Amino acid sequence: MDSQTAHDTDNVKPAPKKSLRGFAAMDPQRQREIASLGGRAAHQSGHAHEFTSEEARAAGKKRHARAAAASSEAPRA
Repeated sequence: MDSQTAHDTDNVKPAPKKSLRGFAAMDPQRQREIASLGGRAAHQSGHAHEFTSEEARAAGKKRHARAAAASSEAPRA
């Protein structure tokens, strides 16, 4: 392999580092505070939902039933 076809790393410049903006530029503690406020507001307005153990169990059963059905329909090699 000659030097022309080899990857020439001498002329490659690293990409300029992007500065963080908005939420990503904030202090992690401040991000947590803002996220916490959003979660509280969602619960107060009734838009947030917490699964009960019964709901979670039912969802798990549905998921496992779908996975079992899909694997039984899949062609075997």
